Amino acid sequence: MSTVGIIANPASGKDIRRLVAHGSVFDNEEKVNIVRRVLCGLEAAGVKRVLIMPDSYGIGQRALHGLRTKLEAAFLAMDLFFTQEDSRRAAALMAESNVGCIVSLGGDGTNRVIAKGCGAAPLMPISTGTNNVFPSMIEGTIAGLAAGFVARGVAASAVHAVPRIDVFRDAADTPDDIALVDAVVYAERFIASRAIWDGSKIREMVLTRTEPGNIGMSSIGAHAVAGQAPPGHGLYLRAGSGGSTVVAPIAPGLIQAIRLAEHRPLAPGDEVVISHEQPCVLALDGEREIELRPGSSLRLRMNDQGPRVVDPRQVIALAAQAGMFEV
Repeated sequence: MSTVGIIANPASGKDIRRLVAHGSVFDNEEKVNIVRRVLCGLEAAGVKRVLIMPDSYGIGQRALHGLRTKLEAAFLAMDLFFTQEDSRRAAALMAESNVGCIVSLGGDGTNRVIAKGCGAAPLMPISTGTNNVFPSMIEGTIAGLAAGFVARGVAASAVHAVPRIDVFRDAADTPDDIALVDAVVYAERFIASRAIWDGSKIREMVLTRTEPGNIGMSSIGAHAVAGQAPPGHGLYLRAGSGGSTVVAPIAPGLIQAIRLAEHRPLAPGDEVVISHEQPCVLALDGEREIELRPGSSLRLRMNDQGPRVVDPRQVIALAAQAGMFEV
C-alpha cells in the first residue's frame, strides 16, 4: 500500500526575524489549507494511506475536517514535547513505517531536523519558513501529486541526493549534527533566540549551495563567487579585512555588507576545522545550535550524500510521459 508522511511545523515562519528583519508571518491556517491541498494531490496520484505528525495546533486534524477523501489517514502515536525534536522523531517513525515520501511544511531549519530522522525516505519540502533555500516555493496540490507519484514508484529518477554539512565535535566519524544549507560561526556567547541577523558577527561560513537568488547566508557565497562555484562543490568563507566586501540579503528585507578575507571551494569529503579563542556559537541553517567554548574545536565536512529530495516538476513530467493523467 502506497503511504506518504506529512510533517507540518506549526512554529515555522514565526521567529524573531519578524522583529529584527522583515520576515512575514506564515499563519497556521494557511498551513492547514496547504495540507488540505496536499491531501487532494496525494489522492489524485493514487496514494492509499497518509501518516501525519500530530502538533499543538492540530494542522492535520483541521485539514481533514470536512474533506471528502478516500485516503486512509492516521496520526503518529507519539508523545509531543513541542520542540524541534518532534519533527525528527516523526520523520524517524515514518521511515520505520516505510513511507514512500515525506511532505514537509517549514523552512531550512525545519527540514534540517527532519533530514536527521528520515533516513532514505524521499523529502518533498514545501516552503513555509523564514529562510527558504532547501524547500520549494510550490503549490500544495502539485507537491501532493509529486509526492504521491514518487511513493507509488512512478518517478524514482526524479529523486536526487543533495549535499549536507556534517558536524563533528570529536575524532569519531559519526556526525553529531548536520546542516543542509549553511553552517555559520557567529560571535555570540549563547544560543538565546537562535536566529542570526547581524552580519558583523559572522566569523566563518561553510555553504552547500551558492545559487544566485537565495536568501540568508548562502546569498553571501552566491554574491562572492557570482554563482560560479564548481559543480558539486560547497564553499568556505572567512569574514574579515583583506578581501572583498559583498552586499547580500541575509534575511527577508535585511540587506547588509559583509567583509570577506577569503573564500574557497570545498569538494565532497573536504573538512574545515573551527576553533576560536573567543566564545561563539555555531548556527546551522540559520539557527544557533552549538555553543563553542574558547579554545574548543569542531570539524565541518562536506557530504554529497545528504537527504533524497523530490524534484516536483520532473516528477510531473515523468508521470505525464507514463500516461498517469490520461483517462
